[in-house]
Amino acid sequence: MIRTLLAVSMLSLAASSLADSPAQNTERKLEFADVFNLEFASTPQFSVDGRKVYFVRHFMDKIADRQRSNLWQVDVDTGKSRPLTSGDHNDRSLQISPDGDVIAFVSDRSGSPQIHLLWLDTGDFQQISRLPEAPSNIVWSPDGAHLAFSMFVPENKSVPIDLPQKPEGATWAEGPKFIDSATYRVDGHGYVKQGNDQIFVLPREGGTPRQVTSGSYAPMSLGTMSWAGDSESIYFSANRHENHEQEPTNSEIYQVSLSNLKITALTDRYGPDNDPQLSPDGSKLAYVGFDDEHLGYANNRLYVLDLRNQEIRTLETAEDRSVNQFHWLENSRGIAYSYDDRGNTKIATHQLNGRDKVIATDAGGLSIGRPYSNSDFAVSTGGNIAYTRTNGLYPAEIALVGSGEVRNLTELNADFLPYKNLAQLEEITVESSHDGREIQGWIAYPPGFDPEKKYPLLLEIHGGPFANYGPRFAAEIQLYAAAGYVVLYSNPRGSTSYGAEFANLIHHNYPSQDYDDLMSIVDATVNQGYIDEERLYVTGGSGGGVLTAWIIGKTDRFRAAVVAKPVINWESFVLTADFSRFFVKYWFSGMPWEKPEEYRRRSPLTYVGNVSTPTMLLTGEQDYRTPISESEQFYQALKLRQVPAAMVRIPEASHGIAARPSQLISKVSAVLYWFDKYKPEPAPTDKLANVSAEN
Repeated sequence: MIRTLLAVSMLSLAASSLADSPAQNTERKLEFADVFNLEFASTPQFSVDGRKVYFVRHFMDKIADRQRSNLWQVDVDTGKSRPLTSGDHNDRSLQISPDGDVIAFVSDRSGSPQIHLLWLDTGDFQQISRLPEAPSNIVWSPDGAHLAFSMFVPENKSVPIDLPQKPEGATWAEGPKFIDSATYRVDGHGYVKQGNDQIFVLPREGGTPRQVTSGSYAPMSLGTMSWAGDSESIYFSANRHENHEQEPTNSEIYQVSLSNLKITALTDRYGPDNDPQLSPDGSKLAYVGFDDEHLGYANNRLYVLDLRNQEIRTLETAEDRSVNQFHWLENSRGIAYSYDDRGNTKIATHQLNGRDKVIATDAGGLSIGRPYSNSDFAVSTGGNIAYTRTNGLYPAEIALVGSGEVRNLTELNADFLPYKNLAQLEEITVESSHDGREIQGWIAYPPGFDPEKKYPLLLEIHGGPFANYGPRFAAEIQLYAAAGYVVLYSNPRGSTSYGAEFANLIHHNYPSQDYDDLMSIVDATVNQGYIDEERLYVTGGSGGGVLTAWIIGKTDRFRAAVVAKPVINWESFVLTADFSRFFVKYWFSGMPWEKPEEYRRRSPLTYVGNVSTPTMLLTGEQDYRTPISESEQFYQALKLRQVPAAMVRIPEASHGIAARPSQLISKVSAVLYWFDKYKPEPAPTDKLANVSAEN
């Protein structure tokens, strides 16, 4: 028997007029085509005087089937907004100049991502770079004279394979590609070229960028940067250790002098040190990281390095929670930071004297498809905070918090979402049948829900596995509910936002008792009385795909399953995934040839002989995080056992399988097709029975 710990309570979804007015039309459910109408905001930045918030407005280009973005501004006092750029482009990474006159941003409007400047007094903008590769991490120097950015610099290595000279006019096959780096392909980037990201400095007027770093780095490790107060050096984080291929997370904070290009390490502990930010008074450097103990999960801590005496201090932020983003307060005496807590993303301020204050509890909305925790925020000189706010009824809007009051500054989806009858969310908590631990989840009710009727239940499982779902807008959840399903999603053990001990319950043991947690919350939902127990379905992606495949190897209670981008065989996964060295070192106690029994015990493939549930596999063909060969193994195994099975391959899709609007729609449509295909046959009606009797 599952015991409910807390009374189920309806979430408050009236934080914005989007949820209040006009009344939702009970006849208009969310449809596939509505995905192209969704918009959301990101990257808020205050004007120097704090009276305006600049942000990136994201929208869908239905013709190109791409997500696009432009720059906008909104007045803090009046809420009036207007565009700063327009067109079907990707304008992003906006940064306000120190004098407040110019916005630097990256845009592809010239055909490739380049740095542009936008003059706020005239609205004119101009491209100031002609770069061979896309720039990242742009940041102004304090004197406003330069922009620093990072960019990939290829290495011209000749292929050490001798071939005879090709005869004139011959059409030989393309020559061999020689690979000798441990990380040779990265999900979302494909097969990587030889080379490294490096830091460059570009004059405000444009011209020739100057490369100020060199040498070898761990792939993808060069992160955000911060200028020194005198504009003569730059702080950055990266993994420059000689053994970075075998120790991929061991990054440090460095300082590079622009006068002599000398690079100095400011940290030296074993573990990641990332995202340096200089305090407004120039005396301290804050950054995040943790002592690496090779655990599957560790909380990010917030550190402050005093540049005057080189002392490092650990700040006591939210207890047993991981710091996501942070920004200095204007007086340099405190820091605002965000963190996930029980499925919600919160923003708090921490004074260096020790006082902590939570000022927002509903940040998020940057993950359109599923209810993950991504969010952005910014701090004004007056102490106000602008952040991306969400709930179950709308994706990220720009909200302002000051003097304890929170209000939305934007309503990007007010033109259509309030006219849709959307799924309402309820929170539910239960005790796990395994050990009594509290497991939190959310139920999304289909539009027009009637508790006296019976509904099919769709269990949707998050990936990661070190991640969390919460009461946030998610198009996939809403579309499943619009199709008539009660949708259940939860945070089983291993999820973040419940502390390091809860997350590490799956350390070297995943999947573990997640099954018991998930079945416990399914049982509690079924016991509410409105679920048809003959119509239970399960799906999940990535880590959720692992657990879906794991579940159907343990029970046949689900009528059908969709296993999306899973790991099926841990031995093959760690030898084909893009970051093999990380997965082997942090998720297992040894190499696959050293501990084959551990890998096989934890692999869903080991239990495929128990599976009788009709199963669809769904994966991107260019997924290098959980390669499609994982799905193919499970598909072939099911076919060999004559279990009903199908495979959906998404062309040109990486692990972010729903990156394009049509891909999100395809994913949801495939899931609904498969579940509908295996719904139970309706029982004969009394009328048909009477007709048969009369005949």
